[in-house]
Amino acid sequence: MVSLDDVRAALGRVRDRIYLSPCARSETLSRLTGTSAFLKLENLQMTGAYKERGALNKLLLLGEAERARGLIAASAGNHAQAVAYHAGRLGVVATIVMPETTPIMKVANTRAHGARIVLHGANYDEAYAEARRLEQAEGLTFVHPFDDPAVIAGQGTVGLEVLEQVPEAEVIVVPVGGGGLVSGIAAAAKALRPSIRIVGVEAELLPCMLAALETGRPVTLEAATTVADGIAVKRAGDLTFAHVKALVDEIVTVSEEEIASAILYLLEREKTVVEGAGAVGVAALMQRRVNGASGKNVVAVISGGNIDVNLVARIIERGLVKDGRLVRVVVALQDKPGQLAKVSSIIAHHRANVIEVHHTRAFASRFGDTTLQLTLETRGPEHVDEILVALRERGYQVEQMRS
Repeated sequence: MVSLDDVRAALGRVRDRIYLSPCARSETLSRLTGTSAFLKLENLQMTGAYKERGALNKLLLLGEAERARGLIAASAGNHAQAVAYHAGRLGVVATIVMPETTPIMKVANTRAHGARIVLHGANYDEAYAEARRLEQAEGLTFVHPFDDPAVIAGQGTVGLEVLEQVPEAEVIVVPVGGGGLVSGIAAAAKALRPSIRIVGVEAELLPCMLAALETGRPVTLEAATTVADGIAVKRAGDLTFAHVKALVDEIVTVSEEEIASAILYLLEREKTVVEGAGAVGVAALMQRRVNGASGKNVVAVISGGNIDVNLVARIIERGLVKDGRLVRVVVALQDKPGQLAKVSSIIAHHRANVIEVHHTRAFASRFGDTTLQLTLETRGPEHVDEILVALRERGYQVEQMRS
């Protein structure tokens, strides 16, 4: 088991090479969740995630012979960038095996740090197997993303910083994939303050740590695709499982929709770009999944911000639809000049913005009519109702399309 002394020693090694990320109170999230909520912004690290801490601590502990052989790691992105970045700074050659489904941005960023990239497999576990094969075939030194005492100790430095920055913290909410981050934070925080609650959060589609706790040992789950790709791990680590079982108070899960809503909330209200894995803690707080958090000082660890911009665009659009700020309406019109202008005039009068127009005769319900399909940008559901009432009062047959 990793001890407080291990974590303190790791902090001594990495402190001058790692950004001291802020841990600021969020008034909005506090009101929304009924807590006094703080956000530990690890997405602001140089490579966009907390993974630098564990990777750097591990690399600094390697012997000269181990470094000289060259490094190899498997990662869906954040561990890859961390190893590549710090290996480059230390003058060590690194090979990174990444799943073929890894977002393009993460692959490009990892390559930019000077690493050799090998794309292999449909998920992290298949990439991991290939990395272990290359380790043996090429005599490389493997750097595990989570199931390694040095890595766990490095990640635990987040916990030390949290307690320095928020001495009154009562609950720490941590994203969980393989379990390295939550293990390290728990090892440090529980040693300093045994009463503090450590809550891990997993994606509902791939809850490998929860399954391990329920079974009594790490088990391999079926692969699944989740917006939280950074924690999409099929099997918890043996070492991390032991830490979680002994030190973590609770593991909860959140759905894909809940994660997406948290990403949108963080972007729109907190002005913070966060990847799916980094948003799961906020999602759990927003959904009131964290037992014993009400009225408490709660720190949510925002573990990473490496999200593909195309995914951000889809999340924003879907969130706008869910909130009623982007709607699609269908209007039945007589097929004669001026009808489109009249409908547009009504919509403009009520201050809605027309994003898209589709006009068709073939699918009209009556011969001689035409169907107008409009995508509108609105202020929300009440504004939509106002527009629908106005159109109906003018004699138009109109319906709102549901997603």
